Amino acid sequence: MDLRNLFTVAHFIKTRCQHGLTAGVSKDKSYVFFEVDVRDAWTKTQLCFLDKVEPSATVADIKNLIHKRYPRLYPSRQALKLNPDGRALQDDEILEDLPVGTTATLLCQDLGPQLGWAMVFLAESIGPLLIYLLFFFRLPYIYGQEYGYTVSHYKVVKLACICHTFHYTKKLLETIFLYHFSQGTLSLQTMTLNCLYYCGLTAWQAYYINHPLYTTPSYGYLQWMCAMAVFLICEIGSFSTHLVLNRIKCKESRPAGIPYPTRNPFTWLFFFVSCPNYTYEVGACVSFAVMTQCLPAALASFLGFVQMIIWARVKHRTYIQQFPNYPELRTAIIPLLL
Repeated sequence: MDLRNLFTVAHFIKTRCQHGLTAGVSKDKSYVFFEVDVRDAWTKTQLCFLDKVEPSATVADIKNLIHKRYPRLYPSRQALKLNPDGRALQDDEILEDLPVGTTATLLCQDLGPQLGWAMVFLAESIGPLLIYLLFFFRLPYIYGQEYGYTVSHYKVVKLACICHTFHYTKKLLETIFLYHFSQGTLSLQTMTLNCLYYCGLTAWQAYYINHPLYTTPSYGYLQWMCAMAVFLICEIGSFSTHLVLNRIKCKESRPAGIPYPTRNPFTWLFFFVSCPNYTYEVGACVSFAVMTQCLPAALASFLGFVQMIIWARVKHRTYIQQFPNYPELRTAIIPLLL
């Protein structure tokens, strides 16, 4: 072979590669894999040992690896922790950013069967809808055999049933066609407790409103007609608000944009509050309590108001943190106050 040709090839390699003829050797000699020891959060027994895990792997990736070893433990059913009393790691946290060495020990907690948020909302709406109707039609053994399958002759009782049925039917339809749900889940146990709570409150209200000895509102026709008008305004406002929120895309569980009012007057609450859907929901519950003049309905409205304040404050804080230009005039749920 011509030596001049060899010299030309060697010169080409030297000029193209920083390290000359050692170009085939890996530049990053410090690159290492992680080893993850996964143990049961309660018994501390080893579930599996994952070797050669990429340093850039996320907690979600580790959950998927565990799921391959244990098909019963699908990712949403797992909670990974660094210590028994610590918080559950978020799915987007990266392994090399955690306070662990190259051999990490993670505790896996089984959260039990999980259900998607759509199923949770449907279950929490269907239960109260059906239970109220059972009391309205006075099934036997609720008020006694003599009142079995009878209906109250008071117009306000019938109107209350129509409003209650309309409210939960609307929620079912909105859940199916309007709501945006994240990929998050809720445990079957927690959903069961939530359903018992909502169904229990509904049964408590329905028992007294449909009771044969029920007393009509003090101010009669004027009271329950005005309350019904407010109820309808709140229901229309709630639906209009959900239409606005439906047009905003979500990135995982966070909104991708700021909701603004439209030409629809029922959306103008967006000028003053971050969660007008909760404001309208509280208004509907309060108007229902005034319409029926029922103490359990008033207590249910108060409990719902407290819960919605908590939810609204969380969402309001999320908007402020995510959008620097978020309108300063807005409060969480009550205009200019809360």
